[in-house]
Amino acid sequence: MTSVITIPSTAPQSLCDYILARFDEFSRSQRDVAQYIVDHLDEVAFQTAEELARRANTSSSTVVRFSQALGFEGYPELQRSARDEYRRRHEPGALEGEGLGSGPLFGLDRSPFEDALAQDHQNLETTARRLSRKDVERTIEAIATAERIVVVGTDQMAFFASYLRHLLMLLDLRVEVVASASQESLQRLARIDENTLLIALSAGRPHPLVVRAMKLARHRRGRAIALVDATLSEVAQLANTTLFYSSDSPAYVRSHAALLSLLQGIAHGVYSRDTVGFDDRVRAYRLK
Repeated sequence: MTSVITIPSTAPQSLCDYILARFDEFSRSQRDVAQYIVDHLDEVAFQTAEELARRANTSSSTVVRFSQALGFEGYPELQRSARDEYRRRHEPGALEGEGLGSGPLFGLDRSPFEDALAQDHQNLETTARRLSRKDVERTIEAIATAERIVVVGTDQMAFFASYLRHLLMLLDLRVEVVASASQESLQRLARIDENTLLIALSAGRPHPLVVRAMKLARHRRGRAIALVDATLSEVAQLANTTLFYSSDSPAYVRSHAALLSLLQGIAHGVYSRDTVGFDDRVRAYRLK
């Protein structure tokens, strides 16, 4: 059965482009599905409607209704379109311009372990190619010159918030972490002002505390940077600068390999601004 969808355009248009063009037409729950498909097409090409619904924090019936809203008869037709786009992205030669890979890392008979490693490899490359050098440099400049830095990350992002704090404190930067709605954390947020740089880490749908922190920074004219795996995230819309990382994974949890690499790259960028000034402090740490 062929898809009933017709993507109107004067030029060839991908499924992701078509979804983005119609994004404002969707309901809140359908936008969650749309956001997940755009950011995780490689997964959607091989997921069931139930798996997609679970990853997008919605129901399988919403996935079906979203497929029909796009013009498909159902989810299998949408998935077929996603697979076609996935194949186009991974065709030999077609990737040279888009840079999404240079061939399979493992053979076709990959084990689950190799599946996870191969996707992490893909996530790193996808992240690197989608980042804007201007946004990265703006992020490094903001961190290096900030009087006070607050890093917000809850649940699984709490570890990465603490790790970023660790990396930046090695460079003698003043960094605080907000990882929960504790009284101490709320007091840290209450002190946000125009001299504060807020860095928000988010995976999937952002935690209400992270959104609240971003809105507070915006209201008080502080600068805000978002590191997200969803380009249509509310956190990204509230930020002055957004850095996207890919978190696709065949496993039961998201991949954070690209996020970890991104954090380390940012910290190294800050260090590289003044290697002579930082070397004594970093050397002392290495000798511990």
